[in-house]
Amino acid sequence: MSPETTLLLARSQFAFTIGFHIVLAAFTLGLAQWLLFLEAMWLWRKQPVWLALWRYWSKIFALNVAMGVVTGVVMEFAFGTNWSGLASRAGAVLGPMMYMEVLVAFFLEAGFMGVLLFGMEKVRPWVHFMATIVVALGSLFSAFWILAANSWMQTPDGVVQSADGRFIPVDWLAAIINPSFPWRMAHMVVAAMLGTACLVAACGAWHLLRDERHPAARHMFSLSLWLLLVMTPVQIVLGDLHGENTRDHQPIKLAAMEGAWDPPPPGAGEPMRLFAAPDMAQRRNHWEVAIPDIGSLYLRHNLTGRIHSLNHYPPEDLPWVPGVFWSFRIMVALGLLMLVAGIAGLVIRLRGRLWRTRWFQWSMVLMAPAGFTAMLAGWGVTETGRQPWVVYGLLRTADSVSPVSPALVLGSLVVIVVVYLTLFALGLWFLLRLMSQPPHPDEEGVMPDVALRSGTGRT
Repeated sequence: MSPETTLLLARSQFAFTIGFHIVLAAFTLGLAQWLLFLEAMWLWRKQPVWLALWRYWSKIFALNVAMGVVTGVVMEFAFGTNWSGLASRAGAVLGPMMYMEVLVAFFLEAGFMGVLLFGMEKVRPWVHFMATIVVALGSLFSAFWILAANSWMQTPDGVVQSADGRFIPVDWLAAIINPSFPWRMAHMVVAAMLGTACLVAACGAWHLLRDERHPAARHMFSLSLWLLLVMTPVQIVLGDLHGENTRDHQPIKLAAMEGAWDPPPPGAGEPMRLFAAPDMAQRRNHWEVAIPDIGSLYLRHNLTGRIHSLNHYPPEDLPWVPGVFWSFRIMVALGLLMLVAGIAGLVIRLRGRLWRTRWFQWSMVLMAPAGFTAMLAGWGVTETGRQPWVVYGLLRTADSVSPVSPALVLGSLVVIVVVYLTLFALGLWFLLRLMSQPPHPDEEGVMPDVALRSGTGRT
């Protein structure tokens, strides 16, 4: 088998592992902030329902963290086994960022995880709340360093290349806060919250369908719908700003997102392509359905602005356009669906029928995976769109793969697929089992009203 086969297998293995891990990592990030909110409400309002919700989601949080750690470790080893070219040439930049993620974020988060999960009846309420704050901050710090490393690979800055092609940091602030990092960080954090909100809304809707008077189910459903209503427009604005950044720094990716092979006629703006079948061989679209000039509104904020077209670039510099094109549309479609759900929830709420509108509750149950599916589609755009570069414009993916036998990569890929699918199936089964049971205010542990007054059992 050829080196091209090794490259394809190595890319497939990394895509498979990161696809699983990113969902778990994003859910951990979103749940950490959700638990922080629930505990703050419990300490403030002193109502048993908030503690019941906190206990309920803390179990799911523990399960998700356990699965996420396992899937994340494999990716770390992949840099040395399958991507030694990247590790040797960009290790001086990526290594310290990954080290900071482990030292500052993961150790900080893991160190206080035990207090969060097992210390509710063993420490004072304010001590436990501080532990929850640290875990929530740790998840944000983890996202900070991982996204800083990824953003540097997308828009490299703050480095020079040595004679042997290695990247040497000369300005760490520029390397970390690189041109695409602020927008990618904000976009990802909001995406994690929206994905968590969709899942919490689905859980609340499921229990409302069984008992519309259940207080914890009402709280879950109501709060998650408020989050969808508020955060989805924020995400749309962030997506627009992120798109402008992509237009300025990765024009080929933007052209692939739009399926723009050729510039529009003189005097016309960019069309908004609703449907197309991009053809890499013929370098054009088949069965294109587009609205003239409308694309320029969100690309240039006018009706005549243009972007760079794909046919301006040589074939070897193009990503896989069909994947980028359709991943972008899946992400946008699901984002609009979440916006519609938030607005529909507001209308139904104002009519006083939020707990009794069963068709809407069933719709939210079906939307459980919408947020994380949109996030995966967005990462498909991000990672597929930068190809054939692993460090954009400076280091090609083909020059980053390890010189190993394709059979070894294939063997490890098969093992990872089997293990991950088994792990994910078991984890999903446990997750659905936990979520199928409604929260109860009288779950095991000290009742919150007594605990807050007396501090019984706490040191």
